[in-house]
Amino acid sequence: MSIWMAPGGLHVALGEPRDAQALAKIHAAGFFRGWPKNDFASYLADPRITPAYVVIDKRRAVHGFLMLRLAGDEAELLTIAVDPARRGRGLGRALLEAGFSDLAATPIRRMFLEVDETNASAIALYDRFGFTRIGTRKGYYPKADGSAATALVMRADLG
Repeated sequence: MSIWMAPGGLHVALGEPRDAQALAKIHAAGFFRGWPKNDFASYLADPRITPAYVVIDKRRAVHGFLMLRLAGDEAELLTIAVDPARRGRGLGRALLEAGFSDLAATPIRRMFLEVDETNASAIALYDRFGFTRIGTRKGYYPKADGSAATALVMRADLG
């Protein structure tokens, strides 16, 4: 089992099906339309296609996660979320470092993602990891007020 260090005495491990409820709760706290537990359970059932990385403490309480989808030589960052009480402490960075580290030993050569164009902290994090903007998707993210936000499409070359 791979384990990576994370700030605050936490560490990053591979997600497991038992983490589905925690991932759904954290996702719902970070996104207007959170994904249900059953969706996370389906993704977590096949880590060869949709690996997940979780920031956990010694009791395996989940404080954040990242989920990928792998296809051929590409990966898509499906979602990343950190418990609101733990944001701004480097957990997102630790999750991306773990994901990038794990992918280095695979045929994956590019990673793609979409991010709300108003999410400055996420965009700054992705910039630090070498993601570049390659397009936009207008009206991609539904908002609570009925409007929709534009997504930036970003790509990083992994080698």
